[in-house]
Amino acid sequence: MEMRTLIEGLAEEAERQLRDRAWAPSPADRATAAQAAADLHTTIGTPHTQEALTAIDRLEHLREALAVLAIALARVHGRLAWFLGAAVTALAPVLHWRALPDDDGPTFGAVRPTPEQYTDAEEAIRRLHGTLVLITGS
Repeated sequence: MEMRTLIEGLAEEAERQLRDRAWAPSPADRATAAQAAADLHTTIGTPHTQEALTAIDRLEHLREALAVLAIALARVHGRLAWFLGAAVTALAPVLHWRALPDDDGPTFGAVRPTPEQYTDAEEAIRRLHGTLVLITGS
């Protein structure tokens, strides 16, 4: 399943809980979501900007986005933690990607993603960004 599809499902569920008032993020949750949203926005640029980067740079940005989410996850509990944990899990395939050639050596199972896979992951992160902004209440 595509990452974007998984993230879309998570985002829709979070947004539904917010809209139905089943989830009322605490001030600390809103602050953590705001910081994560800002960091994701900085890390993953526009589609045009990302596509102009080398594969190594695109992969670096995706890994940095995962780090942003992991750090945010470490700071929260409850629904926001569950949401972020599921998002990190959905994006986990990025951790098995490589941009460098294998030079006929071991790669620890790392695979080279297609350009479409890079785009899928980047769009998934942009979708997460939007949901994190909603969580902040802005």
